[in-house]
This record gives sequence, C-alpha cells and structure tokens, in this order.
Amino acid sequence: MKKPKNKFGIFFRNLWKIIDRKIILPITRLILPITDYFTNFGKKLEGWLSKSTTLLFVSLFIAVFIFVIVDQKVLSFSENSAEVLKEQKVNVIYNEEAYVVEGLPETVDVTLIGRKADLYFAKQSPSHEITVDLSGLKPGTHKVNIKYNQALASIEYKVNPSVATVIIYPKVSETKTLTTDILNQDSLDNKLVIDQVNIDNDKVVVKGAEHQLAEVATVKALVDVKKLPTQEEGTITMKDIPLKAFDDEGNVVDVEIVPEKINADVVISSPSKEVPIRVVPKGELSFGQAISDIQLSETRVRVYGSEDVLSELDYVPLELDVNGLKEDHEFKLELPKPVGVKSMSVNNVTVNVTLGKSTSRVVNNVQIASRNLAEGYSVQGVSESDIKVSVTLKGVESVINQINAEDITAYIDLKGYGEGTHEVEVQVEGTDPKVVYTPKTKKVSITIVK
Repeated sequence: MKKPKNKFGIFFRNLWKIIDRKIILPITRLILPITDYFTNFGKKLEGWLSKSTTLLFVSLFIAVFIFVIVDQKVLSFSENSAEVLKEQKVNVIYNEEAYVVEGLPETVDVTLIGRKADLYFAKQSPSHEITVDLSGLKPGTHKVNIKYNQALASIEYKVNPSVATVIIYPKVSETKTLTTDILNQDSLDNKLVIDQVNIDNDKVVVKGAEHQLAEVATVKALVDVKKLPTQEEGTITMKDIPLKAFDDEGNVVDVEIVPEKINADVVISSPSKEVPIRVVPKGELSFGQAISDIQLSETRVRVYGSEDVLSELDYVPLELDVNGLKEDHEFKLELPKPVGVKSMSVNNVTVNVTLGKSTSRVVNNVQIASRNLAEGYSVQGVSESDIKVSVTLKGVESVINQINAEDITAYIDLKGYGEGTHEVEVQVEGTDPKVVYTPKTKKVSITIVK
C-alpha cells in the first residue's frame, strides 16, 4: 500500500524541480538586475535633487509654466466676444384691465458684446429681462423701443427687433352664452354614452378689443373624456374645465374669458336594446335552386348606443353572398355594426343555408304605399292599376305557400318629387329572406297635390 504513495511523491518532486529550473530561476535572474538598476538610479536622483542649484532651476521652471497658463487665461477672458440669447420673452407694462395691446412680438433675440468674463456674469444674472413700458400711452398706434435690462454696464447689447409698432385698444366686454363640446369621445367605454353635461354657469364675460369680440361666434367648455376621473354609469363631477372662444369657422379667438374655467356634472349611461339578426341574401342562386332554410348560431344581439340610434333600430342586417350557390353551405361571418352602434354582444355568427327546388307563385292585390312624401302633400294613383300591384314570389314551395298579401310590402319612394303627375318605380320587400320578391308592374303613375 505504501508503494503507490512513494511513486506519487517522487513524481511531484521531479515536476517541481523542472518548474524551478525552467521557469522560476530564469525569471529571478531577469528581475534582479532591473531592481538593482532602479535602486542605484533612485540614490543618484535623490542626491541630484538635494543640491541647492537643482532646486533653484526646478522652482524657476514651475513658476514660468504657471505664469504662461494664467496669462493665457487672462488674455482669453479679457478679449471681446459676443453671445446671442435666443427667444427671450418680452414683458409688457400696461393697464391690462383697461387696454388691449397688439403688435408686440412675444419673444426677441438679444446679442451681448463684451469681455468673456463679463458675458459669463451677465448670463448668470437674473435681471436680464426684456421690457416694454406702455403705461403712459393712450389708445392708438405707437412706435416703442424694446429694451434689455442689462446686468453690467460694461456690456453692449442689440435687440432684434429693437422697435415695434403697437396698437392700443380700449378693452370692452360682452356676455356670451356658454356651450359644451366633448373631446376624445372614442376614449369612452364602448358600452357607455354621455347623456348630458350640466355646467354650473352658462354665462361668461368675454373681454378684448371691439374687433376681437366681433369675431367671437361661440364660447365652449371643452369636456375631455380622457380627463374623466372614472368611466362608469352615473353622474361624474369634472373640475377646472377650460373655456375657449371660437369664430364662425372654428378658429380660436384670443380674448379674455371670465371665468377662465368652470365645473360640470357629466351624466353617463349605458343604453342598450336587444334586436333580431336578419339575414339578407345577395346575388342569384344557381338555376333551379332556392333557399329552403336558414339557421343562425345567434338569432338576437344586444346593441349599445345612444337612445336616438336605438329607437330607430329594429334589427341588425347581415348580408349573405349566395351568388351561384349550388348546394347547402355553412358561412362564418362577422356581424357588421349599424351606423351609430358603439358595441354589440355578438360579433361573429355561423349561418347554415339549406337549398331546395325553386318554384314560383303570384300574389295579387298588394296595396302600394308611399314613402318620403314631402310634408303638406298628398298622393293618389292615376288609375286603379296604379294603387295595387301583383308580386311574383320565387322560392321553395313549402315557404312561398305560407305567404299572403299582408306579408308583402310594396311602396314608391317619393323623395324629391313635387306637385304634378309622375311615373315612379315600384319596390317590394317581404318578411321572409328565403323568398325573392319581384313586382309584376315595374312603374306606376301617381299624382301629387298640395
């Protein structure tokens, strides 16, 4: 058991001897001369610096070096230079309660000329403001100087522009009715609508020059939906709503409005209504085919919008392209939003269409109604044949046999028609989307009287 240990010991001793001979010894021989050299050099340098003449020359060199640096800095700071202060605000001194001033620039550029040191201090000073004193001037047109309140007398300055032509008007006031305008309505939750905005004051005073007030067409409180504290049903109070005056083209008019801001109560609700989904087939089926059945995955949908929109909405139409259809088919469609509807409970539907053999049938004596007749007018048919129409039904026999005259609506659209006798196109529609309705009489003659 001891032999392996002796073998390992002999191996590591031999390895150490090789490292000592090949690596450590050569490095030691290299470092020793370098160490001796720097030791001797340090002693020589110490002896040289201890001499009085050496210290004298070194001190002289350092003094000359510092003098040159300081002298260059002094020259640099003593040279004239220029600095441009861009877009400095112009402060106007006048009686703001009595007058309106036009013609003064809002900002000017100021060029400062002087020593760099003076320019530095001038820029740091809080008193470098631009002022125009109009306190002693009366209404009218005046040329005034724009002055810079310089911090140091040693600095020259130039203001651009340095002169302005101003017009001073007497300030007048007028009372205006305040209206509201709702901004960023798309930021409101789709299921919510703003019913009312009740402002705490509907009268404001507008102040300005007489010609400015003549431009004001309306004053609005700008209610920003993004600044609502919360979005939920109920009454929400908004504070510090800004007011703006506008001309008749919608441009902002720069006048003083008192008060500048108001508070308002914003009434939010969530009107909704459940209506059926009505399929409206479009196009012609393959020859000899008719729709015998239409099945929807969803037959009704809850829609959200304003009360005005919902009151006019009886169903949500879903157009179905059946052009050239030869056999039963399943459609997966997106349900389109009617105009004015903000949100719907159903967005996608599956429609299964079953086809059958097509046949036809005629329904007689369908009464013709009128639509969009101007107020104060009445209409009548020229003859008996102009007040009723026969309608051809095309579809599956089992479907069209259940339809009678009461299920069909025939009408003429009189929008834009005035007094006199006219020939008007007859249109028909029915309650069953599986049937194609065609009037046998295309046009009728009617008389409109006042």
